[in-house]
Parts: sequence; structure tokens; C-alpha cells
Amino acid sequence: MPGNELIGNEELDEISYIFKNGSVLYRYGFDNKRNNCFKVREFESQFSRYFSMKYALGVTSGTAALRVALAALGIKEGDEVITQSFTFVATVEAIIESKATPICTEIDNTLNMDPIDLEKKITSNTKAVIVVHMLGTPANLEQIKEICSRKKIYLIEDTAWGCGGSLQNKKLGTWGDISTFSFDFAKTMTTGEGGMLLIKNKDVYKRASAWHDHGHENNPNFARWEDTRSSSGFNFRMNELQGAVGLAQLRKLDKIVNLQRSNSSYIWGKLKTIKNIQLRNAPKGSYETCDALIFLVPNKITAHRCREEIINQGLTTKILPEAYTWHFAGTWNHMSELVRASNNDLKNAFPKSQSLLERAVAIPINVEMEEGYALKLYNAVNKALHFNES
Repeated sequence: MPGNELIGNEELDEISYIFKNGSVLYRYGFDNKRNNCFKVREFESQFSRYFSMKYALGVTSGTAALRVALAALGIKEGDEVITQSFTFVATVEAIIESKATPICTEIDNTLNMDPIDLEKKITSNTKAVIVVHMLGTPANLEQIKEICSRKKIYLIEDTAWGCGGSLQNKKLGTWGDISTFSFDFAKTMTTGEGGMLLIKNKDVYKRASAWHDHGHENNPNFARWEDTRSSSGFNFRMNELQGAVGLAQLRKLDKIVNLQRSNSSYIWGKLKTIKNIQLRNAPKGSYETCDALIFLVPNKITAHRCREEIINQGLTTKILPEAYTWHFAGTWNHMSELVRASNNDLKNAFPKSQSLLERAVAIPINVEMEEGYALKLYNAVNKALHFNES
């Protein structure tokens, strides 16, 4: 479970520093009590430096980051925002919460947004695209960014699973106008809950900062209780404890990604010798975070048989196939806005995506891999693929 596997004294030291220096857990103010201890501010500074981006904003979750991003870009009712059909429900929830219309594309063999289908679904009402690097594999960003630039549409990168990855030596999270990150307990780096935005434009950053803080502009000429405001907002402030843990985790990020990549490569080295198994595609020049290793098998029945055999070995899969309905838009009939946007035929809206996902199996990649793990996986998958021969 990536970052949470490596929680230790470094995180404890960062948290302890807060309690040794005024015990202020709130993001803003109380300067006379905190002895210049501002952990969220420090985390934002270090995070933006790591990505060579101008502005970073810590928030309460990856979902909050998406909602703040849409607000900062001025997305409103009547606008359309396009994302992909394979993502987590949060991506579409954020669009709906902004009162915009959610439009989903098919995925391609990267299991991310299909640029060809993206271009087909752009209309005069399209204002933004949210591309997601699902489970650590980069989307086809070069094509997607070109389309957005040509059509003058905002590009938002949902980098919840892509933190620490890159494409063509350019870090994921630096391609779009805004990028969002999740630090929940199962992500590459974690603060328990929490999220971050990276923003290129100063005015967009100022709107995002105000919106995540009830409209507070944090005007240096006024005390906080007399602060200026020019818009409403909400409370999505990251607290100091999250910021402290984030600082320690950020220092471990490269190590975590390197270990995940090494373990994934080792596991695939064992599995690729099995017949009728195909690795998920990755764009040329991808540096994947390897949150999960995804492979395709001949059909849905075989995919579920793989999961059964993997469980029989005392192991598990991740999202595919067991949590398919939480991550495939074609099953989200509870979202009336999405159903309407899909011509009231959500079940048949994404046939290409459904065909790919139903025969996909995702293996979680841990930082600490137990001895014999790869062999157990090999035995399970090999048995499932040769079920009729036994």
C-alpha cells in the first residue's frame, strides 16, 4: 500500500515539531503562538519545488482538489466537463458538484482517456477536460494536450495515482493548467486523507486559494477576521498534521516509486511467460508509478477466475475485477446527471471501455514484497488461464 507502508519516525518527528512549537493545528493565523511553525505552507513549498511549478495548494482530499480546480477555472452550470469512463466516482462527483454536465469518453489500450473519442465529444459547451492517470500509467498526454490547446479548453490532470511518474521526462501533474493529487491512505504518498493542487497561473491560484477557504483572500493588510473577499467558497483547508506527514512522505516519494517499479517489473517478468496474457499499454516515454500491474486475459470469466485463484493463494487483486463498478462510469446509474448526458442509455454508452475492463486484472504493487509473492501470483494466474486443461 505504497506510502503507508513506510510511515515511521520521520512522520512522527514532523508532527512532534508542531506540538513543541505552539500546538497550532490550524492552517492560518495564530502567529503569536506557533513560533513560525507552518507545516502546510512548508509542504506546499516543497511540493511545488519538487514539480518545478509556481503554485501549490494543500486541501482536504483529492476530491476536494478537483472541486476547487473547477471552481478556480470558473466552471458553472451549463458548461460541459469531459473525463474518462475508467476513473473513480470522485472525478464525476466533482463535476456534478460544480453544477456542470459530466461527459465521459471511452478509454484506449492504456486504460486511460482515448484522445480520438475525446475530440468527438467536444462541443461548444466544453470548458475543461479532466484526464486521469489510472493506477500509475500516464495517459496519452501529448495528443490530449494538443487537442485542448487547439480547442482552447482547460486541461486538468487528475494525478491521484500518478504522483512521482512522468512522460517524456516531464512530470505527471505539470502538463495541465491545473493538476490535482490525492494523499489518501492507499496512495503513493499519504497524509491519511488530503490532497494538493498544482497551478500555473497566479490569478487561478488566488481564486483557488480563496475558494478553498470560504472566500478568504488572506489579504496581508487586514486581520483574518476582517479579511477581504470577492467570492463565496467552502472549507477544504488542509490541517497542520496533514502537512507535517506530507513533508515526511514527500522526501520518500522517489524511493517509493522506484521500489514499486522494481517490484512490478519483477512480477511481470514471471507472469509474461503465461500464454494469453497481455500487459496494459503505456505511452512511449512513460515512467509509471506502478501503483498496480494490469494485464488483460481473453474474457470476463477468465478475469474473475484469476481473482479467485489469487485469493486462494492468500493474495488479492486491486479494483479490477472486484471494484469495477466503483471505477467504471457505465455502471453509475445513481448519477442522474451522467445518465442524462449519456442519452439515458448509460449501460451501452462505453462498449469499448467495457470490453477492455471486463477482461482486466489488476495486481496491487507494494513497496515491501514478501518472499515468494511473485511465484504465488504466477501459480494462480497460470492455473486460471489453463483451467480447461486441468
